[in-house]
Amino acid sequence: QVQLVESGGGLVQAGGSLRLSCAASGRYFSTYTMGWFRQAPGKEREFVARIWSGGYTSYADSVKGRFTISRDIAKNTVYLQMNSLKPEDTAVYYCNGARNGIDYWGQGTQVTVSS
Repeated sequence: QVQLVESGGGLVQAGGSLRLSCAASGRYFSTYTMGWFRQAPGKEREFVARIWSGGYTSYADSVKGRFTISRDIAKNTVYLQMNSLKPEDTAVYYCNGARNGIDYWGQGTQVTVSS
């Protein structure tokens, strides 16, 4: 099992950048598929980005070309670099870890993009 804690959220202007971090605890972090999801007020939680243990990445069309997911195995940390932010990116961002059919979630970090 793994415990996840997000950080790095905040208030930025449209066009700005922000980097989110997800610190993980657990012995098998390198074997987890890690990802980021977000949930805006009144909307369902949606997929943002995912990175597999082998390094393969996938992105939602809405963030492709602007966001980059990465992981540092030695630090047990996954990152989400967000560039060219838009007001519609405003949401609570959640870190996700999946292994053996079980999902783990962080508490979320608020990202607000002003226009």
